Amino acid sequence: MILGGSKQQRFDLIVSFSDDPIGRLQTDGQQKESPMSRIAYILNGPNLNLLGKRQPAIYGHETLADVEADCGRVAQELSLEIKFHQSNAEYQIIDWIHEAREHASGIVINPAAFTHTSVAILDALNTCEFPIIEVHISNVHKREAFRHHSYVSLVASGIIAGFGTQGYQLALHRLARLIDDAKK
Repeated sequence: MILGGSKQQRFDLIVSFSDDPIGRLQTDGQQKESPMSRIAYILNGPNLNLLGKRQPAIYGHETLADVEADCGRVAQELSLEIKFHQSNAEYQIIDWIHEAREHASGIVINPAAFTHTSVAILDALNTCEFPIIEVHISNVHKREAFRHHSYVSLVASGIIAGFGTQGYQLALHRLARLIDDAKK
């Protein structure tokens, strides 16, 4: 589903693969967290709405919709529920991080250009008590020097860069493992 105005498009996709999509079970009038609740937020930063159109030699020809579909398939295999979002607005990404800290078991984030500039996103991620996987489609370390610094890396449990859009799938596999390990 594409939402937004002429200046900005925002992609919001919620994919749920359980009979209990918000991860709560109703018993005796009381709501309880499902022990199998495995919600992952996948957050995408600025210009990723142009994926497949913007600099395909660097970022490839896959669109963000292709990434959503691939993540949905992998999430189903891993018994994860995903909430997939994209915004060009820093405040919106921060709001989703705040939402995730209340409802999720982990975050996969491609902060895009905010990687190198956003202390605010770092501060929001620092409030989370679950795994965070940072993803970059290109190998940022083979690119301009300013792309070598990441504020998000300071809090990330792991970083995946240079694997194209397949990096999202790799991130979900790692996130699922970290979620499982935390429950032991």
